[in-house]
Amino acid sequence: MKLTILHLYPDLLNLYGDRGNIQCMAMRCRWRGIEAEVLECCSGDRPDFARADIVLLGGGSDREQQIVCSKLLEIRDDFHAYVEDGGTLLAVCGGYQLLGHYYDTAQGRIRGLSLVDLRTVQGSPRLISNVVLESDDFPYEIVGFENHGGRTFTGAESGLRPLGRVLYGYGNNGRDGMEGILYKNVIGTYLHGPLLPKNPHVCDRLLRTALERRYGAAELSPLDDRQERAANRAIVRRFLNR
Repeated sequence: MKLTILHLYPDLLNLYGDRGNIQCMAMRCRWRGIEAEVLECCSGDRPDFARADIVLLGGGSDREQQIVCSKLLEIRDDFHAYVEDGGTLLAVCGGYQLLGHYYDTAQGRIRGLSLVDLRTVQGSPRLISNVVLESDDFPYEIVGFENHGGRTFTGAESGLRPLGRVLYGYGNNGRDGMEGILYKNVIGTYLHGPLLPKNPHVCDRLLRTALERRYGAAELSPLDDRQERAANRAIVRRFLNR
């Protein structure tokens, strides 16, 4: 078996080590005997979504988002078709914001892809914190780090589920107690750090959905995640005292 991981615009969107998510997915494939091919689509390239099993859209500054925005809009139809066909996608921070309709900043509106029903507005102060989430969709807490000026809100009838409920930190907007979104095989989140090495259970969800779409079934052999789980638990205990 083989999975192809497409990293969109790593030359512009790679804030706070988002590239580490690629390394985590690739290694957890290879440890299981699954071939992992990593394709980088830089700002001068056009992505081939037909080849992709997993797509990563990372984080960047508002300026970099503005640059990427025009490029993404050129491929919006292909990207939309990939998502609606069940393509696996991890979108982090700036990439997460660009999935929605728009991001209003002091410098003007950044138009989004409208792949999911959300909108973002710039606020003050920046929301900076370690984060702990709980979710019925995952067996363990999800931990990470957030640093964003945007406040993200989902549509009332959007059908989106949150990635998790905030136990520590701010989340999407610091008000509704939710962080990130789940839509089909899409995960959108503000969590940097990078996210996946701290949360192998989230990584394996992405791998499983990609394998199911490509091959119709997915059996992920268990890995020895004792160190990863211990690190995750240490963060939970540190911030929740439990």
